[in-house]
Amino acid sequence: MCTVVVRRSPDRPVQVLAVRDELTTRAFEVPGRFWPDSPDVVGGRDSVAGGTWCATDVGTGVTCLVLNRYHERPAAPGAPSRGVLPLLGAVHGAGWTEHVQVAGMAGFLLVLATPDRLTSWEFDGDRLTATEHAQGTVVLTSGGPEDSKAGRWRAAFAEASFPDGWRGLVGEHPPADDPSALVVRHERDGQVYGTVFAELVDARPGRLHLEYSRAPWTGAAWDDAVFDPAG
Repeated sequence: MCTVVVRRSPDRPVQVLAVRDELTTRAFEVPGRFWPDSPDVVGGRDSVAGGTWCATDVGTGVTCLVLNRYHERPAAPGAPSRGVLPLLGAVHGAGWTEHVQVAGMAGFLLVLATPDRLTSWEFDGDRLTATEHAQGTVVLTSGGPEDSKAGRWRAAFAEASFPDGWRGLVGEHPPADDPSALVVRHERDGQVYGTVFAELVDARPGRLHLEYSRAPWTGAAWDDAVFDPAG
């Protein structure tokens, strides 16, 4: 379960917030250039499967993110990991579907933010459905009970400044066992599932500015990184 907020308007670059919720014991690396075949792609890397939840192509300014769907059908044996999808979207844009077979994959929502377009694809285990989103502020979630986040937070993000106001919204409450919370902590069967990372993405062609934190609710300063095109 994760949360993505995207704001688009004609007079400014696309603004993105990605909040990653995962098992707190699952290791990952903060954003960097990890994929030699795609040297312009920057993203955090999952240490288990090697993919990512959010990837940006520095040269084009395209950002792609994946959210695991709520109570989705599990993946079939041998199916690709959902962590490959943001890499494909960042590199191939809307043509990502030509480079992977989604049949057998676990359910997902893939979000593609380009300088002039916001598109999402939902896969329920059987069908892949695309949606074009209008300009403005959009809140996307893992579905199910988490869909209540959109109604609770959309207006606040639409009114808040980027990046300071958005960072403040993420950090104003501690982790909660509440599906409508931005920062969560759920304990189930001896495991802790919660918010493990948040990042703000300011991507424009030729320059990527990231701010990120592994514990955004603590009030500590977020890390800051700027990436130029490779080479």
